[in-house]
Amino acid sequence: MSEERASEEKGFVFRELTRKNILDQDLRPSKFEDFIGQERTSRNLKVFLKAARMRNEPLDHVLLSGMPGLGKTTLSHIIAHELEADLKITSGPALERSGDLVGILSNLKRGEILFIDEIHRLPRVVEEYLYAAMEDYSIDIVLDKGPAARSVRISIEHFTLIGATTREGLLTAPLRTRFGVLEKLELYPIPHLKQILSRSAGILGIEAGDETLELVASRSRGVPRVANRLLRRIRDLAQVNGKSRIDTDTAMEGMEMQGIDYEGLVAMDRKILDTVSKGRGEPIGLKTISVSVGEEEDTIEEVYEPFLIQKGFMIKTPRGRKITPEGMEHIGIRPGTGEAGSLFREPGDLFSDDININ
Repeated sequence: MSEERASEEKGFVFRELTRKNILDQDLRPSKFEDFIGQERTSRNLKVFLKAARMRNEPLDHVLLSGMPGLGKTTLSHIIAHELEADLKITSGPALERSGDLVGILSNLKRGEILFIDEIHRLPRVVEEYLYAAMEDYSIDIVLDKGPAARSVRISIEHFTLIGATTREGLLTAPLRTRFGVLEKLELYPIPHLKQILSRSAGILGIEAGDETLELVASRSRGVPRVANRLLRRIRDLAQVNGKSRIDTDTAMEGMEMQGIDYEGLVAMDRKILDTVSKGRGEPIGLKTISVSVGEEEDTIEEVYEPFLIQKGFMIKTPRGRKITPEGMEHIGIRPGTGEAGSLFREPGDLFSDDININ
């Protein structure tokens, strides 16, 4: 039986495109017209790009900061598309030796773009090679050793460096000041996430109503990457259940399966709040939290903590982390039996409590 016929018999028909392996980059906009949200950043970048084209010069170096999944990589692709320039992609941890960076820089052509993700994790010895490259468009390399050592300056083409970071505060001052354009991406409001989900649903061939998309958007932590991931997994559940359309019941069931409560918190968020609450009003150190929940300190700081603080469930003090009354109230509504139902439905919301999660 063909794949298309099997899908039709289950009542779940996708367009031909959705039967292919659609990756994240297929959902990624390639031009500003399709990029939703971050209006200030988009507006600024459009001006800077237009000015660079009018002067027939490469764009000044750009630093994009913000939480993971907000669109830093997407914007780098859009910039390259708008400038009709090749985009070379690497990351801070991948550039272990200065020779790695020198090899990339020396092969860049005029106007090409080098994108370095997690640029704050560049080794210091590698970062120092960037200083002259960004400012003077040259690289100083040392040949030989000891008394015979000599420095040679190699000129490189004028290029644009786009750096992306989730921890702007960890960038050294000499590196940060060499960027001419600094833009910080913010969490997305629900209406923008809903628009993104609507666009993604169209690409994936998914049918979903406005109410369903708004529900998914409201639990996506303000992050498009999270929203698109939830949409895919709910799509999987609907297909397995033989539904031709994602409704609110299916969306609710899919999020319960993944442990996502009505505030958008996942199991690890709640474990962190549980751990901090045991301080009985006293701050808990990050290392203690890390050991208690079994997660790396960097992951807690970069992925979970910003959302908990933004939601007002936890605060960060010089002595450690403290849970707020709102955070206590949230984890305190769980029944002593361990049932999770009350965490997954906001009191008085539009969704019934009789969804089958078996």
